[in-house]
Amino acid sequence: MREDYGKAFKRGKKSYQKAVLSGKYPFLPALDDILMDQSGYSELPVGLTEIPTDMIVGTKTRGRQEAFADNFMPLLKEESEFGMKWSNLFESQIEEGIRDPVKVYEYMWKFYVEEGNKRVSVLKYLEVPSIMADVTRIMPKNQDSPEIKVYFEFLDFYNVVPMYGIRFTEPGSYAHLAEILGQNLTDPWPEDLIFDLRVGFSAFCEAFRAQGGEHLNLTEGDAFLLYLEIFRFESLLTESRKSIETRIIRIWNEFTVESNDSQIAFLEQPDLEKKEARIPLLRKRTPVYTEAKPLKIAFIYDKDPEISSWIYGHELGRNHLENCFEGIVKTECFQNCSDEEPFKAAVTQAVENGAEIIFTTSPVQMEQTLRAAIHYPQIKFMNCSINLSHSAVRTYYGRMFEAKFLMGALAATVTENHRIGYVADYPMYGSMANINAFAIGAALIDPEVKIHLTWTSLDGKDWHQFMNKADVQVLSGPDLIKPQEASREYGIYKLQDDGIFNLAAPMWDWGKYYELIIRTLFNNTWPDMDAVGKEMGLNYWWGMSAGVIDVILSKHLPYYSHKLIATLRHCLLDGSLHPFEGELRSQEGIIRDQENKGRLSNEEIVSMNWLNDNIIGSLPKSWELTETGKKTAKISGVIEE
Repeated sequence: MREDYGKAFKRGKKSYQKAVLSGKYPFLPALDDILMDQSGYSELPVGLTEIPTDMIVGTKTRGRQEAFADNFMPLLKEESEFGMKWSNLFESQIEEGIRDPVKVYEYMWKFYVEEGNKRVSVLKYLEVPSIMADVTRIMPKNQDSPEIKVYFEFLDFYNVVPMYGIRFTEPGSYAHLAEILGQNLTDPWPEDLIFDLRVGFSAFCEAFRAQGGEHLNLTEGDAFLLYLEIFRFESLLTESRKSIETRIIRIWNEFTVESNDSQIAFLEQPDLEKKEARIPLLRKRTPVYTEAKPLKIAFIYDKDPEISSWIYGHELGRNHLENCFEGIVKTECFQNCSDEEPFKAAVTQAVENGAEIIFTTSPVQMEQTLRAAIHYPQIKFMNCSINLSHSAVRTYYGRMFEAKFLMGALAATVTENHRIGYVADYPMYGSMANINAFAIGAALIDPEVKIHLTWTSLDGKDWHQFMNKADVQVLSGPDLIKPQEASREYGIYKLQDDGIFNLAAPMWDWGKYYELIIRTLFNNTWPDMDAVGKEMGLNYWWGMSAGVIDVILSKHLPYYSHKLIATLRHCLLDGSLHPFEGELRSQEGIIRDQENKGRLSNEEIVSMNWLNDNIIGSLPKSWELTETGKKTAKISGVIEE
């Protein structure tokens, strides 16, 4: 048994020396030191439970701190009393197992040993996955940091699933796991499901580690949840380890994107300069399309174009594609594919019909699109969304904030009481930039202007009543008109005694957008993920300079209004003006001070979750939204559930 102590001692020395060379503390951390500067925490007895040994990271006090290296391997000599006791515990574990539980304190998912350090050391040396422990939980002060929020969500999870090991880093993940498994975080889960969860998570972790998952900047919990978004949970219970590893290999690029904080490479301009194809022999060459062998493209809509103005715009874009490319592009569409079964049926039919590109036009379809893209890696899948980062699915959206900036400036020229109404749809990524750009554009013209904000997705609320109460005569209404509902309440309009005077409207030219995407394919300028980086998602984020976003002005506007917008538009296009450049102020305070001459990055614009200081209104809560609003905000929203 002394031979094993010697091996453990060598592991400890190696870890100690590595820590010293890298400037890290070489011994076990002590929880008392960690909590020394903390205040407002309390202790909560959890009781006897099984805990993962890899989550035991330190000691409660400094007493035995320097007897172990930071990996819990011993540092004292073999001949010492410590060494003899360690060897006796090792022999006991081999012969009959260590039965006495250790006593630990748990703080933020990590365990610190008060009694039983040598037992933990022996079990870690033997790579025993778990140990029985009497646990006392240190409750942190409830703060607004994302880590604290996720931890309190874990406590809700633990109340219904008394299980350690599954750690997430993103708020809402525990609720998402519960939803996938048909449960919630308020009612205790069935015992057989908890058992299956332990088995399934363990099977996933073994396969994930076998492929090198521990080297990714990703918790096993986060990787587990991503796996469940693509593959059935039951596969972890019924399939062999080899099959699970095969699935993990298939979605490895998704893990790398996730481990890179879901970063996105933004393509702000289409590359239309035709290039000769110089492609390695092992890579498939872009085929030549003809009327006899056209490029086939499928569009999968979550709603009917006849009732959805958003889908209607994409349907116009689809029709433009066929007219533009004169027979060498053939398209088809599938409607009302919001649920899993009709979506799968549409994808299957599209693939059978020879589709090489499949567009899905709503962020709520992303999970379904991702599963399809993993299943059909030879097909190019694109989803109309922003800030949803995946390797297998490219996303595309418009820089609508540019048009909104112009419309805000125009609206400020006609308001007579320094008030403008703004009707937004959903609190989702990108929409905040639109609202703020509008408010900033308006303030440049009228520094006293106030933007009164409300949402069409509020459950049981009529935005007309809000606007009447706010006493606004100039409004930024819905961007699009529903095909079957004739209304003039869209774009920028003014309420007058004789009716509505439409001033301007933003324009999505989806036909142009889709045409440019296809031309990059025909011109051999389709972005190569090897060049962009497989550890990042890819988003086409084109705007006015690409001709896919613009503003339509009423011909009845004064000449100077047209001139103002033309001037601002020119400055936007040549880069001399940007809505989010220089000083920026939110309702809560300064975002960037007046000394800052730079502009927000694409990532900061897309993920914006604040409102400009001249906006009267707020982000809605999830429970205030309609069911459609909740679903959209859950997938692509900037608000918490």
